[in-house]
Amino acid sequence: MVGEGALLHGLTDRKGADDYVSAQLQRAGLSPQMRQRYPHQFSGGQRQRIGIARALAVQPELLVCDESVAALDVSIQAQILNLFMDLRDELGLTYLFISHDLGVVEHLCDRVVVMYLGRVVETASVDDLFARGNHPYTQALLAQIPRFDIRSTRYDAIKGEIPSPLNPPAGCHFHPRCPHAMARCREEAPALREVSSNHRSACHLNDQN
Repeated sequence: MVGEGALLHGLTDRKGADDYVSAQLQRAGLSPQMRQRYPHQFSGGQRQRIGIARALAVQPELLVCDESVAALDVSIQAQILNLFMDLRDELGLTYLFISHDLGVVEHLCDRVVVMYLGRVVETASVDDLFARGNHPYTQALLAQIPRFDIRSTRYDAIKGEIPSPLNPPAGCHFHPRCPHAMARCREEAPALREVSSNHRSACHLNDQN
């Protein structure tokens, strides 16, 4: 499995495939002796590392990682995230990291794009977005991150049900759940506009500032 892509792209040949696969497994934190095992003999974390080794085998510059640690327990998540960071530094990789876990995003990413029902609602650097989230949806997501602060025990869930992405609301897709929605939000989709340097948000409230 790990060597198939490399063979197809001419990055190794049959004679050198065994050594090539061993090197990719080692890079992903696995013993080369594991290459003869069957899938059911691997743990969830090991399977994730195999997926990383398969991706690295074709020598990419960009990796698209879709919920790559979502199904793993916290300790294994940390190991895989640290592996991603080490590989980024070692190989100069760029990641497009798709995740619903803001803690993971804050730990790994440099820039963030927040989407709601298929639309970009905000984009900024990690530091800027977590310190000064602008869009009401972003603010609601940030407010739900667990905090170790005994002075703040209130938890306000985002109100309402998520509309169907097949039939989203007119105007701003978030308006049925937004506490700041006004008539314009129900009729006109807001444009993505710069609210500060390299920070863009799609919200009509910014027009009032």
